[in-house]
Amino acid sequence: MTVQAATAPTGFSDDDASAQGAGHPVELSIARRLKDLLALTKPRLSSLVLVTAGGGVWLADRDVSATVVLGAMVGTTMVVGGANALNCYLERDVDLQMTRTQSRPLPSGRMRPNTALAFGAALSLVAVPLLTLTTTPLAGLLAAIALLLYVLVYTPMKRTSSLSTLVGAIPGALPPLIGWTAATGRLDMGGLLLFLLLFLWQIPHSLAIGIYRASDYQNAGLVVFPNEFGLAATRRQALLYTIPLVATPLFLVHIGVAGIVTLTVGGALGMWFLWLAFDGFRRDLGARWARRFFLASLVYLTALFGALSVDQFLT
Repeated sequence: MTVQAATAPTGFSDDDASAQGAGHPVELSIARRLKDLLALTKPRLSSLVLVTAGGGVWLADRDVSATVVLGAMVGTTMVVGGANALNCYLERDVDLQMTRTQSRPLPSGRMRPNTALAFGAALSLVAVPLLTLTTTPLAGLLAAIALLLYVLVYTPMKRTSSLSTLVGAIPGALPPLIGWTAATGRLDMGGLLLFLLLFLWQIPHSLAIGIYRASDYQNAGLVVFPNEFGLAATRRQALLYTIPLVATPLFLVHIGVAGIVTLTVGGALGMWFLWLAFDGFRRDLGARWARRFFLASLVYLTALFGALSVDQFLT
């Protein structure tokens, strides 16, 4: 449930979207309906959740039972999917105004709003008890907090303040901590450092999206940092939040959660990501830099969790 949750592409082209527009559902095949339900969950984003939540479980206790692993992965993915579906329901008017989201199931008119609401609510209502019963009550509590913050605070706040990015970074950073607490039932330093890592990562990641999607957000009436404070201030903020990302993985090495692979790969990734942020700060590269920086953030996170997993496997 990252901040990107409200901005990530669904992964479907929707070429067969109804020409009738929003509010006029059309007859669709069962396969198309299922694809639209999946699209509500924003599956590309959910794949990142699987990486981070699974990493949290693996780093906390690689000998944890299969039931706990399955419960943590399925439950966390369902929470994120439910939150995203509810976000699509609440922002269907906004999605209609943005070019990249007009073909989603609700603004395109292929799905009734109540269907999305029921689907999102059902996923959410099943996910939290599932996590609680198959893993630990603490994991279920953190999932409920993430869900409520994302749907009831972050989503409406996007219309009024760019501070929503910071608020949204909290639920977005919780999946690895949910995974950690699913395995241990405790708030340990390792899990908290994973939370901090995801929190810090989401700020430059989201700011980059805000730069190259600035006109879309402005047309839709969403308040993002680049439109509120300008590109220079946005690039500066991206740099400031990238700096501590260089050190955070190294603290995981210091407390014994990670080892030489993370030390080497994490250090190199951090310096590379920092250089990209600094390059954008010192030169006015605009949307071209922002797009490259956004893609680099995805590479950074995936590769870092890969390094953490390899370290855990080798110990």
